[in-house]
Amino acid sequence: MQTKEVVQSFREKTAHYLKQANIVLTEKEKSSIEVADFGLGRLEQVGLQLITYVNTDRYCAKELVLFPGQTCPEHKHPNRANGDRGKQETFRCRTGEVYLYVEGEKTELPKVYPPEDDLQYYTAYKEIVLRAGEQYTIEPDTLHWFQAGEEGAIVSEFSSNSDDASDIFTDTRIDRLPK
Repeated sequence: MQTKEVVQSFREKTAHYLKQANIVLTEKEKSSIEVADFGLGRLEQVGLQLITYVNTDRYCAKELVLFPGQTCPEHKHPNRANGDRGKQETFRCRTGEVYLYVEGEKTELPKVYPPEDDLQYYTAYKEIVLRAGEQYTIEPDTLHWFQAGEEGAIVSEFSSNSDDASDIFTDTRIDRLPK
């Protein structure tokens, strides 16, 4: 768990990244930036900062901000208990580079690797490199993880409804919504 001071500093850093990319946030949005450390307490290495613009029962739009080398751990968006399909999401890179890994044929010489202490929790190794202006759609129930390049990255996410509580992480230590 992160201290309030750490969360606030990451919010400020995230707002600065977005401002540098000419993405304007209201003061209310700035104060609602989510800082996700996934309950691991290693935010600089494993974490994600995000702002959710809209999340209805039909669609969702977010900005994902990753600092240099920061990794969002492997997970999938399964079909829901009520029979609805899991989340389908399109990532569009706005700035920097993001290395996205999905299920499929393993890339032989990937550009980046998962955090060394967590290698056992990563299984998806088909690499998709997204640079500014490029996008990729991840189908529901597909294992995936992603990591920012040396300059960090901003990724716009457009998806069907987001239900973070139903996400399944391969690392059982992860708590997507820690207290």
